[in-house]
Amino acid sequence: MRGSLLLPGLCFLLSLSGAVARKTTGTCHPCPQNAYCVNGTYCTCSHGYKSESGQIYFTFPLETCKDIDECKPPINIYCGVNAKCQNTEGSFYCHCITGYRLLSGDEKFSNSSENTCQKITPSNKTKDTKELQRVVERIESLLNNKTLWGMEERRNIASTATSFLQTVESTVLDTALKAPDQKIQKVQNSTLAVETRVVTDCSQGIMFNLKAQMNSMDIHCDDIIQGDIQGPSAVAFVSFSSLGNIINATFFEEMNDKDRVYLNSQVVSAAIGPKRNTSLSQSVILNFQHVKMKPGIKKIFCVYWKGTKEGGHWSEGCVLMQANETHTTCSSTHLSSFAVLMAFHSQKHDPALNVITYVGLSLSLLCLLLAALTFLLCKPIQNTSTSLHLQLSICLFLAHLIFLTAIDQTEPKVLCAIIAGALHYLYLASFIWMLLEGLHLFLTARNLMVVNYSSVNKFMKKLMFPLGYGVPAVIVAISAAFKPHLYGTPDRCWLHTDQGFIWGFLGPVCAVICVNFVFFFLVLWILKRKLSSLNSEVSTIQNIRMLTLKATAQLFILGCTWCLGIFQLGPAAHVMAYLFTIINSLQGFFIFLVYCLLSQQVQKWFGEIIKSKSESETHTLSSRFGPDSKSSENKQR
Repeated sequence: MRGSLLLPGLCFLLSLSGAVARKTTGTCHPCPQNAYCVNGTYCTCSHGYKSESGQIYFTFPLETCKDIDECKPPINIYCGVNAKCQNTEGSFYCHCITGYRLLSGDEKFSNSSENTCQKITPSNKTKDTKELQRVVERIESLLNNKTLWGMEERRNIASTATSFLQTVESTVLDTALKAPDQKIQKVQNSTLAVETRVVTDCSQGIMFNLKAQMNSMDIHCDDIIQGDIQGPSAVAFVSFSSLGNIINATFFEEMNDKDRVYLNSQVVSAAIGPKRNTSLSQSVILNFQHVKMKPGIKKIFCVYWKGTKEGGHWSEGCVLMQANETHTTCSSTHLSSFAVLMAFHSQKHDPALNVITYVGLSLSLLCLLLAALTFLLCKPIQNTSTSLHLQLSICLFLAHLIFLTAIDQTEPKVLCAIIAGALHYLYLASFIWMLLEGLHLFLTARNLMVVNYSSVNKFMKKLMFPLGYGVPAVIVAISAAFKPHLYGTPDRCWLHTDQGFIWGFLGPVCAVICVNFVFFFLVLWILKRKLSSLNSEVSTIQNIRMLTLKATAQLFILGCTWCLGIFQLGPAAHVMAYLFTIINSLQGFFIFLVYCLLSQQVQKWFGEIIKSKSESETHTLSSRFGPDSKSSENKQR
């Protein structure tokens, strides 16, 4: 009976699956990319593509169509002599090899029957170079045209300079692209120098170096090639020896009346074409030779010419990478006209602030050392909270020590970058331990009257070391991986402020301060709530008072003092600088005061040490003048 029922069921399922199969094969599903539907039933790959499975027609919805490389076996397109095949997505083309070009002047052809590649004769190269030479001569005549530049209004000079630079870049690029077989062209005279390079394809990671006069530029090949443009691309690098006399340092938007700013390099321009992209995926490196050697300056600005409605001006938008007595190296993620500005007198360091910093940090180092020894040796206070205090003291001690001894060691650059990275890590670690202090204080207040208080300690012991030392390591690793050249400045071994890199430190700091503020107010709210529900239990009230004191002191030491550094702006900047320097240089003293000197357990421990020491001294004296001494005296009598 059961078998007779099973057979019709199987027949029904088979007929159902057959119907589904017929429905699947009878309807053309949405075909994958680079494929199209045939007769509403099957999919097939477009011309120049083949299916991953090798089938011409398919219905499997997850099938993919990949590009056929016609230039490789088994197809191996033959383009003819002095030519080679170039594969593209879904197609291919032929082009002449280096040193040859088509009679028509075109860059591409379809097959060997269209091959007219002929060797480029030296006369062609000379002709192309002469064309660029004529362009340079026209530019020189414009630079020497006193009527063009002899205007009084700065706005008119700036507008003319903006138009002039744009015209020069476009003209030089057009000239280079008209002679694509002339891969590199160089022309120089007394007024300017030009180097152009035509690029048709790129190898992975290749960079080009262009030189004009004593300046140079390194640019990635991938930024020159423009995928949406057919044909070759070009890059031009132009150096002007006299343009800096026209658009000089007075056009610097950040110039301060107290600073003597001057242009200490030639003006250079960089451009790519035929499409004038100004934003780059990777930084371009510019190396300038100083006009005045051994300038003895205090500050260096890498600037670019920014065209505006009012005309234009020099603006900071490049990164200073390194500088010495003869050269300055800058980087930029956009193309424009660039120069190096120098200031003889930047903001002077206040000697009083220097004295306060060194005296305060020296005192903090001593106090942090004493605090760390206390946390290690004083057994009555050893718990999770003390472990947090100890790690905070160690991080601050090492950070202050490196700051005092190595913050000004700007040479060599690699060592300065390592010092900056170490300071970045140690100060971030200090803030993370500050955050863990706030978290532990909040959990302690929340579990003050709960039996499972030990669970807080277990939780913190598992969490604190991975967070305390792991989080800052991740932040520093990410910062160093993306922008390692921004570790270290010409003045000190710290994070550069360009490109918002300093926020790799300020961002986590602000986050920690805000979270600590939240913890502080939560602790006060919890303590107030529990205080109102308590009886007159003395020990509990004392714990609440001590927690409140620690919460207030911790908020002041670990939060408010660092906020003063952010408010060093405007008329109150000088006052805020003094407050920030004084209070932060004494952080070690505050930690030793609050967590050691004001702790009753530490006071008792210190008292026992002093008492035991005095008792040992008394015992020594009594043994020295005891019964033996009296018997000796009697013998002498």
